[in-house]
Amino acid sequence: SQKHSIPYVFGGDGATLMVHSSDVETAARVLLGVRDLAANRFNLSLRVGMVAVAEIHRQPGPQVKVAKYRLSPGNELAAFSGGGMDLAEQWIKSGDYLLEDSYADNDPDLSGLSCRWEPLASQNGVMLSVLMQARAVDDAANARLYRQLIEEIAQITETTEVDGDGSDPGKPICDTNMIFRWPPRGLRAEINATVGRRNRSWYALGLYINSLVQWLLDRFDITAGGYRGRRYRIELRDNTDYRRFDDTLRILIDCEPAQGDAIEAALESHAQQDNLSYGVHRSDSALMTCLVFNLDKGEHIHFVDGSDGGFTAAAKNMKAK
Repeated sequence: SQKHSIPYVFGGDGATLMVHSSDVETAARVLLGVRDLAANRFNLSLRVGMVAVAEIHRQPGPQVKVAKYRLSPGNELAAFSGGGMDLAEQWIKSGDYLLEDSYADNDPDLSGLSCRWEPLASQNGVMLSVLMQARAVDDAANARLYRQLIEEIAQITETTEVDGDGSDPGKPICDTNMIFRWPPRGLRAEINATVGRRNRSWYALGLYINSLVQWLLDRFDITAGGYRGRRYRIELRDNTDYRRFDDTLRILIDCEPAQGDAIEAALESHAQQDNLSYGVHRSDSALMTCLVFNLDKGEHIHFVDGSDGGFTAAAKNMKAK
């Protein structure tokens, strides 16, 4: 069958994705499998739902617009705008359009998903998870406001220390805080997520050996089996998803406490003009989850979120305001 690209955005406490109409049945089955896996192996309640774009476009106003944001060759993320995704989320959270079915032996293939790196310690004092929702009169005005917010944050964080590797000021990942220890503290979660119907003991042994080999390659800058030691670290920093947009602008910033205060003050200034809703959360580190498609081609994406709640806590802070 024809392969369709799948635009997606990881939001911290959930994710949004778009699938072709011919893939709806497959996507529903996979989502339900992930929901059941979350409940059975992690004791987490995951809500999954599906809304047709045509249903959204029947409403006056909201649209679903999607753009492609390239991190590096072969690694693209989506950005959603127009208000349609926000409406779909509201519908699903209200109980409409929820997927309720269950299938026996419905184990989703989550191979390539891992969380082997240590938490990313803040190099400046604060990992600031920021959510921003522009409330201007139209998309063009919202876009101007988001551009202004990004520029203001950049001006505030431009004095932030970086480690000489070309990182953007405020970027939450750098060579200094990328630490790989063996065995990784997240390996048990990786086993639970990806074991499927395999023999758990043998599969776990294989992952422990695989992660040990990865640690050796990283430690001694060796290339083997598509893993290129030092080069992988550079690619990982380039392919980190610390800025994302799905009708809400989400940014994770490594900043000094005073810079965090200045960012919050700037956001509050816009909020007082009734054209912005925002939420923030402070922690001392970030958590990273890796999704590897093809190491030989350098195709891998890395999702980061603030620890101790991250974007989820920032969303609660925004609602409280």
